[in-house]
Amino acid sequence: MISVQAEDFDQAQEYRALRDSDTGTGAIVTFTGLVRDQGDRAGVTGLYLEHYPGMTEQVIQGLVAEAARRWNIQRARVIHRVGHLTLSDQIVFVGVCSAHREDAFAACAFLMDALKTSAPFWKKEITDQGEHWVEQKTSDIERAEAWAPVTPPAAPDPASGSGS
Repeated sequence: MISVQAEDFDQAQEYRALRDSDTGTGAIVTFTGLVRDQGDRAGVTGLYLEHYPGMTEQVIQGLVAEAARRWNIQRARVIHRVGHLTLSDQIVFVGVCSAHREDAFAACAFLMDALKTSAPFWKKEITDQGEHWVEQKTSDIERAEAWAPVTPPAAPDPASGSGS
């Protein structure tokens, strides 16, 4: 499930929904990002986030599908807020259910790293000195590149006559 919304979310409610989604769940890993008072510059008083409606949700759905392809996960939930946010507001929630903790941890980390670099969001920091658009950080790009796609096995060549 994917939500891009201006409204806040209830982290406990999201956790309960993940917990109750499958009796085979052995692990739930969640991440919640908050607005902090420093970013590219000191004195951050808030953020303004924009997105590309429709495309943003489609990209996030693709990231969840990629996580499910790479790890044995049962369910994932991604919420990303947009609009004006103030200090300590929740920005993002990523929750992943799996039978095993390793898959849940890896999928959650992958999703968060991929969100930072792949999903079409634009963030403006509001400071006591003015406003500025935030550029993508090299460290975020490097973290995302560490998850470089695994090349799937080549499909059999139908002309070769060997289907298996």
